[in-house]
Amino acid sequence: MHLRKSIIRLALPLGLLAVALAAADNGQSGTVKGYVIDSACTFTKNLKKPISPQCAVACAKAGSPLVILSDDGTIYWPIDDAMPSSGQNAKLLPFAGQKVTATGKVFERGGSHAVVIDKIEPLSSSK
Repeated sequence: MHLRKSIIRLALPLGLLAVALAAADNGQSGTVKGYVIDSACTFTKNLKKPISPQCAVACAKAGSPLVILSDDGTIYWPIDDAMPSSGQNAKLLPFAGQKVTATGKVFERGGSHAVVIDKIEPLSSSK
């Protein structure tokens, strides 16, 4: 009985440590390429690219989150890794309607994709 209690006392902290380490290592450095587009248009209108930069800007200024839509249809939600978190539209607004390359930490969870953007720049037309 004493051995069993000792094992349980040891297993619980080790299990919690494993969960904490797995959560901390969830994201990986990566690059995302795609269009900066209004999130609602990607779902409700099934757009493959923005109608225009002006349209994406108008939606963002009205409060709709901008996302990065890759060529394969994956939607990347720009997120902040600070707590409390903040919206990322200000970072994306200069690129609304454009194809970009964003580098940073990429996350995947439950079929959703997100990126903490370290650097974003327009994708040159030759790429």
